[in-house]
Amino acid sequence: MGGQGTFQIFLFSLTVLTVSRIHAHLGLGALRPALLLVAGAFGYALLNPKVVSWEALFRYWPTKVMAGLAVVACLSAAFGISLGATAVFILSEYSKTLVLAALLIAAFRGAAQVRLMVFAYVIGAAILVYYALFVFALSGGNGGMMRLSNLYTYDANDLGLMLLVAVPLALWLMGTVRRRGKVLISALLLSIGAALALSGSRGAFVGGAGLAIALLGFLRTVPFRKRLLVVGALGLGMAVMAPPGYWNQMSTMLEPKDDYNWSSESGRRQIWLRGLGYMADYPVFGIGAGNFPRAEGMISDIAMTQSADRGIKWLAAHNSFVQVGAEMGIVGLTLWSFLVFGGLVGMVRLRRRMPAGWARGDPEQRFLYESTMYMPAAYVAFVVPAFFLSFAYMDPVYFLSALYCGVHAAVDRRLRRDRMMRSGSGFAPELHHNGRAMRRTYVRNSRSA
Repeated sequence: MGGQGTFQIFLFSLTVLTVSRIHAHLGLGALRPALLLVAGAFGYALLNPKVVSWEALFRYWPTKVMAGLAVVACLSAAFGISLGATAVFILSEYSKTLVLAALLIAAFRGAAQVRLMVFAYVIGAAILVYYALFVFALSGGNGGMMRLSNLYTYDANDLGLMLLVAVPLALWLMGTVRRRGKVLISALLLSIGAALALSGSRGAFVGGAGLAIALLGFLRTVPFRKRLLVVGALGLGMAVMAPPGYWNQMSTMLEPKDDYNWSSESGRRQIWLRGLGYMADYPVFGIGAGNFPRAEGMISDIAMTQSADRGIKWLAAHNSFVQVGAEMGIVGLTLWSFLVFGGLVGMVRLRRRMPAGWARGDPEQRFLYESTMYMPAAYVAFVVPAFFLSFAYMDPVYFLSALYCGVHAAVDRRLRRDRMMRSGSGFAPELHHNGRAMRRTYVRNSRSA
């Protein structure tokens, strides 16, 4: 195995670990496996500098936006409500997310590496599905509904978002695998639908609806009948495994003003309004990354008027846009929103740069062309449920941003190679090597397609 392959194993394992949290299930948390993998990846890169391309880090705009977010996070510590709390959050949480994204971007050499990391996310999601179906227990929730509980570091709502993002990524892989792989991915889609139902998450339900619309709209080269089959597979899984009280709970969204999230001071509507107030009070750099719960307990209207003998809940923002706007101000909100929506639009626009023949070209060309359908759907799968969750610093959108950079780099590389071949000048050895690697990755699949 070459040096590049060993480095990819580090990143593959780190991605699977980050998505699945399998170390929590195996009781390995005390060993800090993610930290060990990051240290191993950095150490290997230092000893074998050719396995990474650090100059590629700032070749595409998402990396610059992420660097800007890192700077704003540090400034939010200085101008927020708790320098120490924000510093600890950045070092212990946010830095991990940014480091993984940076390692992925530096490691991407072509479409084969992009495919490998997409596969890693899907494997991590499959492990989560296994936990949801066979490990995590159901417990009583609001209105007597049974839903998943005790999910290690995720809650049931978080699980829904992670799995929704996996759906378009799994569909993207389906065109690169043999028949057995297609069967396994189809089974995974059914199982994801089942896990979404068991989560009992209304945000995941709305996110699933948004994803269904995105799949029907973005997958233009896929026959409409197949698009309906994909949406139907998710719906079937949800219908079969819906726990007691699930549909009654989903129906409460039809009358939002009767729900606690509308009227209660600890409901989402009131939390969001308080979050907008924090942003108004700290408009430029916010109250500090990771400080929203602290603001709820210390500077909110509730904290100011609450009697000393009554406890105050330190609540999360339950909206990624409110979260980043309150914690990192207008500057942070602008950058983060651009990372999300700019990535979606950028992947759609990338299709215009590709020759139309790539849709029916060789395996590498088809894989890259299909990225302009499945990646936008993955962004939608993130942004809709993220409107109900505090995911501004979590991995999914940064992982998608890393894939964005990897896909654009692979497209640029392939376009250069195709131009060289048409001009009769041949092509560079490095490009030739990566072309062979991509063909080796797909040759079996193209024969069985």
